[in-house]
Amino acid sequence: MKRSMTRTKLSKPRATLVAGVDEAGRGPLAGPVVAAAVILRKSDPIAGLNDSKLLSVDERNRLEPQIRSRALACAIGWADVEEIDTLNILGATLLAMRRALLGLSLVPTHVQVDGDHCPSLSGLGFAVTGEAIVRGDGQGGAISAASILAKTFRDRLMHRFDEIYPQYGFRSHVGYATPEHLRALAAVGPCPLHRSSFEPVRCATEAVRRGESLVVVDRRLVASGTPSRSP
Repeated sequence: MKRSMTRTKLSKPRATLVAGVDEAGRGPLAGPVVAAAVILRKSDPIAGLNDSKLLSVDERNRLEPQIRSRALACAIGWADVEEIDTLNILGATLLAMRRALLGLSLVPTHVQVDGDHCPSLSGLGFAVTGEAIVRGDGQGGAISAASILAKTFRDRLMHRFDEIYPQYGFRSHVGYATPEHLRALAAVGPCPLHRSSFEPVRCATEAVRRGESLVVVDRRLVASGTPSRSP
């Protein structure tokens, strides 16, 4: 995204605008990884912000519209399954974060990212500093808000994918490796939403190719020793 800026020698320094960034969907076997970037108003704190994983569905759904309406700026970015399999999940996550930052309607002066990795901030078209904060999504600020937006956006996306691929149960587990999801992979094999670089998906793909049956053992897919039936 190109940004045109007019500068003069007497221009005032930009006000400090901190963008919190977090992701949802690093662990699932299917679907994109989604990141959000949020710049909150210092004068309008939002009560109840926390790590999205520590909030109930109802709490996240209550906070999400408040964040969107009361934040100075917010944006979503994601990396799809092909990018995850090509770059690895960390690389795809950092790419999604960069895309979220590029989607902001305001230019931040500083970026705070949940975790121990910060995406590259070069080539964004604006000067910005950044830091990675371990467990930053639980501190109640902009990172927490980004955590909630990323989670609610991704969950709704996976609910829509459930309508296309109902046999996997995406509405209930949104792509994570639950016993229900693993049983579906064992029964019907992967679909285009599955991350082929993740071990259970690789295992299911190989089983389909070899005509083998799989069973779920301790949250793992293992060959049953019995050839699968042809569809």
